[in-house]
Amino acid sequence: MENALITDPTEILIIISIIIAFVYWIKDKTIGKIIFKYIPFILWIYFIPMIITTVGIIPQSSEGYTWATNYFLPASLVLLLISSDIPTILKVGPKALITFFAGTLGIMIGAIISFLLFKNFLPEDAWKGMAALSGSWIGGGANMLSIKESVGTSDALMGTMIIVDTVIGYGWMAVVLSFSVFQNKIDEKNKVNTKLIHSINKKMLLLDSDKKPLDLKNYSLMFAVSFPIALVCLEIGKLLPQVGDVLNSFGWTIILVLIISIILSFTKLQELEKYGASVVGNYLLYFLLATIGAKANLTAIFNTPLFLIVGIVWIAVHALVLYGVGKLIKAPLVLIAISSQANIGGVVSAPIVASVYQPAFAPIGLLLGVLGNIVGTFAALLTAQLLYWLA
Repeated sequence: MENALITDPTEILIIISIIIAFVYWIKDKTIGKIIFKYIPFILWIYFIPMIITTVGIIPQSSEGYTWATNYFLPASLVLLLISSDIPTILKVGPKALITFFAGTLGIMIGAIISFLLFKNFLPEDAWKGMAALSGSWIGGGANMLSIKESVGTSDALMGTMIIVDTVIGYGWMAVVLSFSVFQNKIDEKNKVNTKLIHSINKKMLLLDSDKKPLDLKNYSLMFAVSFPIALVCLEIGKLLPQVGDVLNSFGWTIILVLIISIILSFTKLQELEKYGASVVGNYLLYFLLATIGAKANLTAIFNTPLFLIVGIVWIAVHALVLYGVGKLIKAPLVLIAISSQANIGGVVSAPIVASVYQPAFAPIGLLLGVLGNIVGTFAALLTAQLLYWLA
């Protein structure tokens, strides 16, 4: 909404910081405890910006959102990764990979089923739009643009697909986040061995028991480490060559952050967790979550009703395939949730979902998000070919 009341990027970011503070403030109040019992508080950080965008207070697009993604995301990942026990976390590798690719397969199957169900009611070139959307839902927006150019999706149809991506994709993220409060019951029902999760969380608790008061020295060190690394990786990423349509400059940035932060996690910098490094990192992620909510406009749901129904069926198939495989291999719900978001949301939102379910799993969210960005174009091209044959 270009006619938003507030358009200055700095003012928009200030409003978002106020929203986060308000949600945390009301969280400990009586009314907050009642409300958040049914709707997790994290969803309010996501929905309130969406609501004020819809009513025209802040815009859907802003340089402030881009700035937050470029700097807050790498900086938050640095703080979360350097404070993690990487060797222990990577032990969940096989199940994480299986659930991730199950999510990818679910998107591909969902595209085919939803297209077959509705193709007689859709435009002749609908397959091209759905092919582009499959790119977004297997890794993120960069893959979506790659497939658009590859299959020749028209700008008009692309606009419709962006609406579906925004409404259904962000709506699904809200659903995934809401299930976080039921993860223990669902894991128990599926007879999941949560020993590894407890082991990782136990180590986090040991760190919590060794917490020390946050002081200016360590607080400043967190920023002196995280933001310079983010800046350096951003600049190096711009210099590195783009690998086809798969790996762009920001993709290189995330990979560099991943490598550097994992290395630093084996140094004394890991002790920053004693002073709350992961707390600061999670705040930066929640700030990003608020900007993601601000990019969505609820009125868009009325613009393309049939394609929105297609999107709902598509995501439902993805969820059924992913949950079915996850249940079969007895994967914990946190891995199922991360795998879904790594596909549909990509590298930005997968660590956010991970941190809501199990804060110690944020690195896995990052790793799977990067994987989604890499395999997304190839999987989406295969989906495009299948849709073309069916059309």
